[in-house]
Amino acid sequence: MKYLLSITLSLLVSLGISQTNEKKSSYVKPSRTEVIIPIKKEQFRAEQCEQRIQGGNPRTIGGYLQFDGAMDGNRQVDPQIAVGGGFVFHGTNSGLVIYDKEGNFVDGVSQNCFNKGIDPKVFYDVHNKVFGFDLWNPWDEEKKKPVNIAISETNDPRGGWNIYPVPVPDGVDGGGIGYSKKWIGYSFPGGEDNTFVMKMSQVKAGKTATVYHFKGSLGHPVFTQDDIEDLYFFKIEGDYFVITRITEDENGFPVSEIVSRKKHELKYIDYPPQSPQKGTKQLTSSGDRNPKNLILQSGAIWFSQAINYKGNSAVQWHQIKLDGTIVQTGLIKKKNSNYIQTTIGVNKHNDVLIGFQETNKDIFISPRMTFRYATDKLGTTRDIISLGEGKGATDGVAWGDYSGTTIDGDNLLDLWTIQSITNPEGKGETVIVKVPFK
Repeated sequence: MKYLLSITLSLLVSLGISQTNEKKSSYVKPSRTEVIIPIKKEQFRAEQCEQRIQGGNPRTIGGYLQFDGAMDGNRQVDPQIAVGGGFVFHGTNSGLVIYDKEGNFVDGVSQNCFNKGIDPKVFYDVHNKVFGFDLWNPWDEEKKKPVNIAISETNDPRGGWNIYPVPVPDGVDGGGIGYSKKWIGYSFPGGEDNTFVMKMSQVKAGKTATVYHFKGSLGHPVFTQDDIEDLYFFKIEGDYFVITRITEDENGFPVSEIVSRKKHELKYIDYPPQSPQKGTKQLTSSGDRNPKNLILQSGAIWFSQAINYKGNSAVQWHQIKLDGTIVQTGLIKKKNSNYIQTTIGVNKHNDVLIGFQETNKDIFISPRMTFRYATDKLGTTRDIISLGEGKGATDGVAWGDYSGTTIDGDNLLDLWTIQSITNPEGKGETVIVKVPFK
């Protein structure tokens, strides 16, 4: 009997060890680390930085506060916004601009004042109460192609900033940025180590920071509004949604772990076709089925995407549990028209705002939005709202990451969107809109 009990106990211990080892083996450690000394800025616009005045002009249209973002006509503007501390922070390929939440211009500078670069993606960390953005500089003399990760020291973007130039010499384009309560994450195309993370506590304080690099792309990093430390990444691999997270091992060291790889079984998921526009045969890019921004809110990942719907570009949006189960999916479409370049915002009650643009053979590229309340029927949105009408045709296919939608980091209720609108020369200008929620 003792012999059988010994065998049973040994078997249980063996199984326990096996399960523990299997758990540990699912963790992937960083491929390498490096230490980055920050470039410190005492204020947003130093004396040597010329002020860049853009936008403002607040007005009420259709019951919503609207004002202009970048108006320089630069077709590659990459509009993004972040809201918090009483400010609206706006990043473009020509520079960075601050407005107050009433839509008045406050300050602006060229991106050269932040160690140069392009393709900014901005955010407001609702946990640490700081702004952040990236600038990729592929033209530096040292050929390190640094990604400049910039973090404000407080919730006032006019104050001090810390810039961390992370070398990515094999990078071929700008990437995606995300945050959690503990981590900043960045992923980019090119080379072998396509993902890195940094500790928010180090960069907010302006300390020398450790950068942890991971092989391959973990996916697009998520804006983590839930009060958690782990940072999640999301990617589409063929017919699968793959969710990965950065967590810590027993020694407090960051490791990655795939938490879900599940077939999405969606009918519409293919890349959208290029879209027509008025007055020209020149087609324009409709965006990407890969989402531009993702939100972790109420234990689920939310995103919108541009997809091919019966030969036209349409907007599709999702709420997905962390195990990969789809809670709801919605399709925003219009016969003989195209909805392009979409982003999503979600507040603490799970109300949703989706921003995008519309174009077809009878109209120029024009900004649009729609929203839903959490209590609405699953998969549905309200009527589409026009935010203005484009006035000219673009002369090229590339339309860039021309969309941004975000939560108000001060009350976690209101949602904001920035969308492009073409001027008479077909160049991209922008409008910023606030949608209040209770």
